[in-house]
Amino acid sequence: MSGTRAGRFVTVAKVGEIPEGGVKVVRLDDREVAIFRLADGYHAMDDVCTHDGGPLAEGIVEGDVIECPRHGARFDIRTGAVRAMPATQPVPTYPVRVEGGEVQVEWS
Repeated sequence: MSGTRAGRFVTVAKVGEIPEGGVKVVRLDDREVAIFRLADGYHAMDDVCTHDGGPLAEGIVEGDVIECPRHGARFDIRTGAVRAMPATQPVPTYPVRVEGGEVQVEWS
C-alpha cells in the first residue's frame, strides 16, 4: 500500500453537536471511530485500545489525552501515540475537516 490514502470525506456530526471535551462514536464500515472535540478542533481515532480492544470513548479525556477505562493505557487524541502503558502500539487516527457546518472524517 502506498503512503497516501485515496479517501473521501464522510459526515459524522454537525458542528456544535459534540461539546468541547466530548466524544461521539460513529460506525464507518466495520469500524467504530471516536470523534473527539478538543479546544483546537475535532480529531478522529479508532475507538479501540491497542492493549486489549477496550472502548476508548468510554474513558476519561484529560486535555489532549484519552485514558482507556479498562487498564489505564493513555493515548494522544491528536496523533494516536501511546502516552502510558500497558499499551505499546498507537491507535490509528484519521484526518478531520469542517465543511458547511458538518464534521467530516477522511475514510477510504
